[in-house]
Amino acid sequence: MSEVKKIATRASYGNALVELGKDHEDLVVLTADLAAATKTGVFQKAFPDRHINCGIAECNMTDIAAGLSLTGKVPFCSSFAMFSAGRAFEQVRNSIGYPHLNVKIGATHAGISVGEDGASHQCNEDIALMRTIPGMTIISPADDVEARAAVKAAYEYVGPVYLRFGRAGVPVFNDEATYHFEMGKGIVLKEGKDVTIIATGLTVPESMEAAKLLAADGIDAEVINIHTIKPIDEELIIASAMKTGKVVTAEEHSVIGGLGSAVCDVLSEKQPTLVKKIGMQDVFGESGSASALIHKYELDAEGIYKQVKEFLG
Repeated sequence: MSEVKKIATRASYGNALVELGKDHEDLVVLTADLAAATKTGVFQKAFPDRHINCGIAECNMTDIAAGLSLTGKVPFCSSFAMFSAGRAFEQVRNSIGYPHLNVKIGATHAGISVGEDGASHQCNEDIALMRTIPGMTIISPADDVEARAAVKAAYEYVGPVYLRFGRAGVPVFNDEATYHFEMGKGIVLKEGKDVTIIATGLTVPESMEAAKLLAADGIDAEVINIHTIKPIDEELIIASAMKTGKVVTAEEHSVIGGLGSAVCDVLSEKQPTLVKKIGMQDVFGESGSASALIHKYELDAEGIYKQVKEFLG
């Protein structure tokens, strides 16, 4: 059997920008001296007049993007998640969020899978930070097909969007010919009756594999891909929780303020349900290979399987 193709969603980001740039002259890309790492260098090569390297000055880059949006441009502001959501949070909040400007934030190198760069660069807090900004849309795609579709959807949407991409290659499991991306709508990847696993980003394919392990133990898990964390698909989450009675969330992010918290906000108000949150358990990351770290913090299929089993008792 051939090995599953793996593509880093940051590469999907760069390739999607090039495709969009061919048809939309108002699209401009800004980077903070990280065109190679964010994979926006392909856009720079294709459209040098529409690529702006702002240097290592993410806060300034964010304000430049805000200004460009006011001239009718559609800027994609590109840097590491730690710098886009962390270092430039004030500018994102005040210059983009507060006036609700049409700026897209392409945040790469999110989560623990940044690997060897260590805790200083592994942003496990960005979803939580962006969720607090009124009117901010947050998208965390799970594979190459979904990531490219998400970039297109972000361009078409008028308003601020935070796009979360990873450094490490992830399995391509969606079929481009049949895949349909709808902002704010989750996707049921597998129906089940015993427990619901709600995942985003890198943990989506891992949750699908975990469901296979659970099935071998006689546990029928429903798996949902939530690519849009804000606005979240409340209707789907509530319906699944009503069916299974137990919910597990899985994310490559802190369990505080991310997908798990968003799901709990919905269920605590509208369908009280027992929830287990899988993610970074209020700890900083460390340096190591992406695969070793994902395994250590139990974000892989084996770890998710183990935690679901423990949750079900």
